[in-house]
Amino acid sequence: MFTGIIEETGTIKQIKKQQNSLRLTISAKEVLKQTKIGDSIATNGVCLTVTDLTKTTFSVDVMYETLNRTNIHSLTTGDFLNLERALTLNSRLGGHMVSGHIDGLGTIQSIKKDGIARLISIHTDKDILKYIIKKGSVAIDGISLTVVDVTDSFFIISIIPHTIQETNLSQKRVSDKVNIECDLIGKYVEKLITTDNPKSSLTKELLKNYGY
Repeated sequence: MFTGIIEETGTIKQIKKQQNSLRLTISAKEVLKQTKIGDSIATNGVCLTVTDLTKTTFSVDVMYETLNRTNIHSLTTGDFLNLERALTLNSRLGGHMVSGHIDGLGTIQSIKKDGIARLISIHTDKDILKYIIKKGSVAIDGISLTVVDVTDSFFIISIIPHTIQETNLSQKRVSDKVNIECDLIGKYVEKLITTDNPKSSLTKELLKNYGY
């Protein structure tokens, strides 16, 4: 699990294409501290396993399913990646609970200044939008962000200067693809109230009693 609070941006040093997969070698500093082979690092929001380590880099293997579902397939050498190590029991939960399992892709359709902040609108599928609510949480390329507004075809997020400086959002342009992970809570609630089993009616009644 992760929090969506990016620790640093790393740089792709090498991309090695394999059959139906990729191996990325990424230069980094902060996330290498106390990291060992087998640990998980969220890379642009994707939970990936460290398969090799040096003093200045780590390597990860990206499988076919992940390539199809995320923006990793479009990355090139030199690109910046948002990096975050997995949670520990003594970590502060500064963002929200992020699994590192991407729900799908979005496309940036506009970037506008709003005082010191930037408003970014992201177009995505309705299957993803149904889990996104105004003032709710969403992870974009692994960054925990708050939704400003949502329509039936896109949603808007507001980015403060600190987040722009500390993540790869400063490099994003209109038409760029971003990884989207919806808040876990909505997906679990949907599963509970739609599953056809004897507990479903009880679940619905409990949710109704609590105002959901």
